[in-house]
Amino acid sequence: MKSKILSLLRERGDYVSGQELCERFGVSRTAVWKAIGQLKKEGFSIEAVQNRGYRLAQMEEVFGQHELESRMGTKWAGHPVAFFEALDSTNIRAKLEAERGAPEGTLVVADMQTAGRGRRGRGWSSPAGVNAYFTLILKPDFEPGKTSMLTLVMALAVAEGITETCGVEACIKWPNDIVIGGKKVCGMLTELSVQQEYIQHVVIGAGVNVGLQEFVPEIADTATCLERECGRKVPRAQLIANIMKAFETYYEKFLETLDFSELKRPYDERLVNCGREVRVMDPKGEYTGISKGINSTGELLVERPDGSETAVYAGEVSVRGIYGYV
Repeated sequence: MKSKILSLLRERGDYVSGQELCERFGVSRTAVWKAIGQLKKEGFSIEAVQNRGYRLAQMEEVFGQHELESRMGTKWAGHPVAFFEALDSTNIRAKLEAERGAPEGTLVVADMQTAGRGRRGRGWSSPAGVNAYFTLILKPDFEPGKTSMLTLVMALAVAEGITETCGVEACIKWPNDIVIGGKKVCGMLTELSVQQEYIQHVVIGAGVNVGLQEFVPEIADTATCLERECGRKVPRAQLIANIMKAFETYYEKFLETLDFSELKRPYDERLVNCGREVRVMDPKGEYTGISKGINSTGELLVERPDGSETAVYAGEVSVRGIYGYV
C-alpha cells in the first residue's frame, strides 16, 4: 500500500485527503496514518495539513523498494521488485530467485554490488548511491538459440529509457553496449538456465553509470555517466522504470515474431556502428568493413571491401572512433 500511496501523491501533486486514501485502498484511517509514518521514516518528505490531507514535497530521490514500485508503470516487467541495499551481484540473486520460483517480470535491484561482472567475467565497479544495477527475470517459451537476441532487446530498451529520462541521445554499440558521445555508459550480461533443451529462466542484468564519478585509469577515457552528459541529477528509480516500460513494449513485439524483424529499424536508428567502418576481431582472422546494420536475427551485417556481406554472430567488434579505435 505504501508504494500505491506514493504513486498517488506524486501523480496528484497536491494534497490528498486521508478519507480519499482510505476509500481508494480500502483501509482504515489508522492504516493510512501508519503507512505515511513509515514512509516518512524512510526519508520521504510528506506534509500533513489538517482538513487538507497529505502532500508529497519536492525532494531528493529516496532510492529503494517503495520508490521503485511507485514509479513502475508497466503491466508485468518490474513486478515484483526485489530491492537490496547491497548484493554480490543482481544476476546471481536473480538466478537464485528464479530457481525459487520467482515469476517472470521479477526485477532485482541493488544500490551496490560487491561482485558485479561484465562480459567474459570481467569485474564491474558497483559503488553505492551512484549507479543503477538491476536484473530482470524472464521465463520464455521458445528455443534456447533465440535468447541471444534478448540482450539486443534490452539494449534497445536501455537506450530509450536513458533518452526518455535524461533527454540525451543514447546509442548502441553492437551488440549491447550503450554509448553517449562515443563513451560507454552501460554494460549488460545475459545468462540462461537450460534443461533438456528447455529454458528454465533467463536473467538480463544491466549496470548504468548514473552519478558523477571518477573512473579507474584503464576505462577513464572510454566511460562516462549520465549526470556528466546531461548536466543534472538523474533519478535512478525513474530511469529503471522507464527502461522497464520500454523493455515490456519491445519484448512483446519480439514475441510476435521471435526475431528482430519488427525491431530492426528502431535498433538500427540507435546503432552507432551503422554506416561506419568496423574492425571484426574474428578468430579466423581480423578484417574491416562497413557496418550495414543488423539482420532479423540480430547479427551485424558487415560489407567487406570486395563487396561481399558477412553476418557477424560472435566475436569482438571494434568501431572506428569508439573505444580508442581510430
